[in-house]
Amino acid sequence: MERLTIQVGPYEVNCTVLSEGGRAWIFDPGQEARRIAELVAKRGLEPAGVLLTHAHFDHIGAVPGLEEAFPGIGVFVGREDAIMFGHPFNQLPPDYPSVPRPASLRDPSEAEVPGMEIIRTPGHTPGGVCYYFPGDSLLLSGDTLFAGSVGRTDFPGGSMSSLMKSLKKLTVLPDATLVVPGHGPETTVGAEKRGNPFL
Repeated sequence: MERLTIQVGPYEVNCTVLSEGGRAWIFDPGQEARRIAELVAKRGLEPAGVLLTHAHFDHIGAVPGLEEAFPGIGVFVGREDAIMFGHPFNQLPPDYPSVPRPASLRDPSEAEVPGMEIIRTPGHTPGGVCYYFPGDSLLLSGDTLFAGSVGRTDFPGGSMSSLMKSLKKLTVLPDATLVVPGHGPETTVGAEKRGNPFL
C-alpha cells in the first residue's frame, strides 16, 4: 500500500491517501477538496472511497467537493457520528461551514480496503474509529491518539472514560507501528507507550 499524507485546512488535518492496484482511498479530507482530487487524478488513480476517523467539522470539510469531483463515491464513518453531518454545532464559519449528509454514507465495516482492520475507538466522538493496516505497520488514529497527547473529550458526545478504554486497544499493537494522527507529527505505538502520559 502506497501512502501520501498532506496537511489540509486551517487546522492542518493530516489527510492520507492510500493506494494499491490503481485504486485510492482518501482518509480524513478536512478541507481543500480540489487539491486532494488533483493529487488522486495526477497519479492516475481511481478513487474508491472516503473514510473518516470521525465526523468533526475539521475532518469532513472536503467531503462535498470530493463527492462533486467523484460522483457516487462512498463516504464511510462510524454510525454514531452520522448525526454530526448538518448539525448546527458541527461547523466553524467561514472556514468550516456546515457539511450536509453525504449521498452515500456507510459504516467503515462496509469499506473494501485491502489489508485494513477497523478498531472502534469512541471517546473523542461516540463513533470514532482508527484504521489499522498490520501488513504495512500503519495506524491512522484520527484524533484518538496524538504524539504525546490524546483527543479532547469536552465536545458534545466526548467521554474520557470511553477514550481511555479505546487507548488500551491501541497499546496491544506492535511497538513499531507507525501512527499517523489527525493533527501533528507522526509517531509510533512504542514511543507513545513510553512517553505519552495517557498511555
